[in-house]
Amino acid sequence: MPASYAYLGPEGTFTEVALRTLPEAATRELIPYVSVQSALDAVRTGDAEAAFVPIENSVEGGITTTLDELVAGQPLMIYREVLLSITFALLVRPGTRLSDIKTVTAHPAAQPQVRNWLKRNLPDVVWESAASNADGARLVQEGRYDAAFAGEFAAARYGLEALETGIHDAENAQTRFVLVGRPARPAAPTGADKTSIVLWQRDDHPGGLRDLLGEFATRGINLMLLQSRPTGAGIGNYCFCIDAEGHISDRRVAEALTGLKRICLQVRFLGSYPRADVAMDGVRPPLPGTSDEEFVAAADWVARCQDGRF
Repeated sequence: MPASYAYLGPEGTFTEVALRTLPEAATRELIPYVSVQSALDAVRTGDAEAAFVPIENSVEGGITTTLDELVAGQPLMIYREVLLSITFALLVRPGTRLSDIKTVTAHPAAQPQVRNWLKRNLPDVVWESAASNADGARLVQEGRYDAAFAGEFAAARYGLEALETGIHDAENAQTRFVLVGRPARPAAPTGADKTSIVLWQRDDHPGGLRDLLGEFATRGINLMLLQSRPTGAGIGNYCFCIDAEGHISDRRVAEALTGLKRICLQVRFLGSYPRADVAMDGVRPPLPGTSDEEFVAAADWVARCQDGRF
């Protein structure tokens, strides 16, 4: 495959900024795509080695466009994640005043992060969604909208001015981005890892979600994301996107996935990869009875019992 990374473009997105923090990005051709779907499709067709896309923000949770693309279609796998602190600037054409702004645009994920600022400062403005924040800046450059919420760094790229900066409703807001490629062997565990999966229930019944979550709870596995997404098969039909602490090579994680495979209609493995939010020395130790050594010892005991050596 070409030595290129696709990403949500155009140039000047937060996605591009986050992507350039990866050391390997310096050795790849970085190609902007107009949507998350088109960036991921470039990987599926072999036009790109990997795609870099947003998947979660700390204000609204999972980014549904990305989750839905990973849930459906040809399987893909997450290899890396990056966290980026997010603040917005209000970008306008030179000479535009706040009182001149009647329309604004940005990526849909930006709206919940600036909603209160808009209510205080531009209560009558009309919001229109753009494919990305940088695309919104491009549309302002073309005269389609009066202003766009984007990174301040995008102003020079599109010949705009930052009328306001440091805009955010939530302090320390972050967006999580992931590097997605075709399925392959996961990287070796680091000791500070995350495993992502999608689960489909066999049927809808009382306690069904509890049964799924019990496979993690009984093995002392903490969940970092749990989000339901409609399957498209009718009202009330959902799958569950889950991020869990640990690596598939950890015995407790492997056994949890084995249990889920037994009771679920379908399980899609989305990858085990290093966590971006914590270093190895910051990971909580396993709960009593859930370390790899204890799993091995328990399995050895069962084997001895089967051999009459207990």
